[in-house]
Order: sequence, then structure tokens, then C-alpha cells
Amino acid sequence: MLRREFVSGALLLAMEKYARAARSLPELKITGIKAIPTSAGGHYSWVFLKVMTSEPGLYGIGSASNVNQCPAIVEAIKEQYTPFWLGKTVDRIEDLWQSTNVRAYWRNSTIQNNILSAFDMALWDIKGKRAQMPVYELLGGKARDAVPLYAHADGKTKEEVVENIHKFMEQGYRHVRAQMGGYGGGGMIPPGKGSRPRNGYKGPAFDEDVYIETIPKLFEYIRGQLGWEVKLLHDVHEHLTPTGAVELAKRLEPYRMFFVEDILPPEQIDWFKRIKEVSTTPLAMGELFTSPREYVPLISQRAIDFIRCRVSQIGGITEAKKIAALCEDFGVRTAWQEGGDNDPVNQLAAYHVDFSISSFGIQEENHFPELVHEMLPGTAELRGGYLYGNDEPGLGIDVQEDLASKYPLEPMRPGDSWTTVRGMDGSLVKP
Repeated sequence: MLRREFVSGALLLAMEKYARAARSLPELKITGIKAIPTSAGGHYSWVFLKVMTSEPGLYGIGSASNVNQCPAIVEAIKEQYTPFWLGKTVDRIEDLWQSTNVRAYWRNSTIQNNILSAFDMALWDIKGKRAQMPVYELLGGKARDAVPLYAHADGKTKEEVVENIHKFMEQGYRHVRAQMGGYGGGGMIPPGKGSRPRNGYKGPAFDEDVYIETIPKLFEYIRGQLGWEVKLLHDVHEHLTPTGAVELAKRLEPYRMFFVEDILPPEQIDWFKRIKEVSTTPLAMGELFTSPREYVPLISQRAIDFIRCRVSQIGGITEAKKIAALCEDFGVRTAWQEGGDNDPVNQLAAYHVDFSISSFGIQEENHFPELVHEMLPGTAELRGGYLYGNDEPGLGIDVQEDLASKYPLEPMRPGDSWTTVRGMDGSLVKP
């Protein structure tokens, strides 16, 4: 009894001391906003947001990167959002999130979401620095010891794919995504081959039937060579018709996939429930999502197994935590999207959420060259198939602005982008 009273008294005393300390801190105001665009050595198109406060030297960093719309993001930060944010109280993260989300009246545009995400990350970064804690501690503390990753193995032949998977397994990766010739690989008719319209499209052409025949055979070969220790993933990249997606999911069942990603484009998400009714292949979806109207039904109807949103595209840490809580209620897991165009600030924002949630599934691997580590000190490390932050207060990362400015954004290249895939008749196959 005495011990319980002592512990209770000690806890109350600690809470009282914390409350007194919190009350003694001056109110923080936003005093400045800066967009930091950079190509990071010519390899990327990134925009970082820096939020300065009324406490000298205290600021936060967030990721507003969008490889296809960086100039528009920079201008919107300057003209639309900075006047709105200046003078606001930094600590009110939820209120600032909600008011920023409705600032432009129309919700969920890609540009607005990128900027909102960056602002949200920066506010959590500031709060963590002020509390002298990493952000994940503010979100509830560690739910795991490290964040496991999946690697990307590609190859022109099935033998090369197996060789590359094996290399990752030797590095400690337990999860590997396998592709054969990139997105659509295994279903591409070589340039100029096959029956084509006269004077029509002559480039590589996607054929759904060829893809559905080839990809299951690839995974049959992988299992035959590597067994069942490795957990296998595959990205369809939305190239299939609904019935084609059903067929592929059924054919992949014997190979016990960890998940198949983006088996349909977002316009056809109503089909996911039908696929689940006839197949046990785990499905991941969400790379192109920006609105709750897209991911909430899939999660609440248990039509997918993994949600694949990008943290910097759906509203930042605040929204990612809410999505993760929804996933927990419906038995869905997270697999936040990274991709080769993403940046270390977004990667760490995802990392802090990953650490603190029960519905975590897997994190996508993304490694960066040495210049990026120099430009963004605190960039997470990848070791043995796991992602490690540095446990510094806040997000644990900064931006060397002088170095970033040496590599300005480069103009977008003319012509079709890498997302443009065409069929034999020259028609667009949606990503």
C-alpha cells in the first residue's frame, strides 16, 4: 500500500513539474517560411519547407517534394500559404492542419497536399526539438526495435532476377520486390515486333495476356530456386484491366506473395473487393491516392491488405497516424510509398510513424548518394534490411541550404514521361 502511494505521489509530482515547465515556455509564433528547391546533384526534383519560429534558432523542416510539379509548389508556398501561416501559433498542429486543408476551399489537390504535408512535418519537427525528443516519442513511443524494409530486385531474365534477389538476401533483407525489366516488364512486345497499324506506334508495347502468362512463371521460378524464406512482392503499376487483375491475382496464389502492388488504376478501386472474393493473394494499393475518399473505403471494406500512400502526398504525419489507426481497426497494414524520386525528409517522417504504430507492415527501401547525406545531415541509414534514424530531437534531419542552392531545379524534359506506356495500337495504358 505504501509503495503504491509512493509511486502515485511521485507520478503526480513529475506531472506537476512538467506542467510548470510547459507553462513557463513562451508561446511560439511562426515568423518565417522558406521554400528550398534543389536537384540534389541533378538526380532529383525536391522541395523542402523551412518554418522559422519566434524562438531564435528553432525551426522545422518538411518535405513538399513532387517530381512533376516542383515549380508550382514553390510558387504556391510563396504566394498562397506563407501569408496565411505567418503569425500563427506553432503548437496547434491539429488546428493548423485542418485550417490549411480548407484554406483553398477545394481539398486534396496534389500541390496542396504536398505543401500541407511539408508544413505538418515541420511543425512536428519543431515540437520534437522543443521537447528534446524524437518525434516518434511524441506519437506514443516505440512499437518495434527498427523499421524493416523491402528491397527492389530487377533483371532482364528470370535468372538475373533470382541472382539479384539472392544478393539482397545476403545483405539481410527478408522482403524483396521482384520485377523483370521494370514496370510492365514481362508483358512488353519489343519495338517494331508484332502486328501493328501501318505508320503507327513502333515502340515497346504492353500486352496484358503476355504479362499474365509471364509473371506467374517468373515467381514459380523464383520459388523453385530460392525456396520460401524470402517474402516476395511485385508491382503491377496499374497496367491491367479489372478482369486481367482478377486472373493475375488467382495465378499468383501458389507462390504466397507478401503483396502485389497497384494491380489496378485508382479509377477501378471498386474491383478490389471482387478480387478479394476469389483470391487470397495479398493486395497493396494507394501510391496515387490523395483523398480519403479513395483509401477509406478500401480499408474499411477490407478490400486491400496494405495501404501504400506516400506520407508527403496525403497530409504528412498527422494524417498518416489517422490512416494507421483506421488500418488497425480493420486488419490492414501500412507500407508507405517511397519510390526513387522521394527524399530523406519524407523517408524519416514515414520512419517516425512506422516506429509508433501497431498496424505497420513494411517500409519501402530508398537509398541516397553521398552528396545527399552531406546536404541533408541526419539522413536515415539502411543496414541489414532495416531503416535507422539517429534519435535526435524532432525528425533528426536538417538541410544545408548553401549546398542545396548549388543544385537548382532542372527543367522537366520534353516529351512523354516514364509513366507513358502504350499498347500495340498506340493507345495509352494508364499507370
